[in-house]
Amino acid sequence: MHQDTKERLFPNLTIGVMGSAGGKIAAEAMKTCYKLGQEIGRRGYVLVTGACPGLPHEAVKGAKSMNGFVVGISPALNFRQHIMEYHSPSRGYDVIIYTGSGLMGREIENIRSCDVVVFAGGRSGTLGEFAIAYDESKVIGVLEGTGGITEHLEEIIQMVRKSTGSIVVYDKDPVSLLNKLEKIYEEKIIPNYQTLLLNYDPDGILDDNGSIWSKVA
Repeated sequence: MHQDTKERLFPNLTIGVMGSAGGKIAAEAMKTCYKLGQEIGRRGYVLVTGACPGLPHEAVKGAKSMNGFVVGISPALNFRQHIMEYHSPSRGYDVIIYTGSGLMGREIENIRSCDVVVFAGGRSGTLGEFAIAYDESKVIGVLEGTGGITEHLEEIIQMVRKSTGSIVVYDKDPVSLLNKLEKIYEEKIIPNYQTLLLNYDPDGILDDNGSIWSKVA
């Protein structure tokens, strides 16, 4: 389902995995996230995490076991701070993006860098990421049976009573969950990307007089 590199007019499918980076994490939840990562890697998708330990890093290890491509969005300013202050993992990442935004600040980059986001386990930080994803109409997968706030997300959505356009699907099996997310991506997201590219040069438009860039500089 991923595009051929020679014909790729927009980035490959990026799947975020957000969840518990600490606390008591059940061994079964760790295994499930590892399997999720394996499946993301096997399908040739890009895995995005907050470059943190715990459940997201299990997904990283799973993806790398299948030679997957992994991007970490770090809260740190640089590699030194990433290691020395945040005690975050370095193994398994093809790219680490240093936001310098701190744990809460980098959540926006985490979510916006993904086409779809999977939530597993989680505490207050994960709840914040879910709030951003839900409010910004993201396609969301909830990996059931992993504990934490994911066990309460359906209830939270009902309490919020806000229609955002976000699509939320649930499954305890990572393969089945990815199948659901893949189907939504094919039916909802790809057609939108293709429409945006109609009558548009995918190599961008050269701004001869600098008028575009002066507006964003």
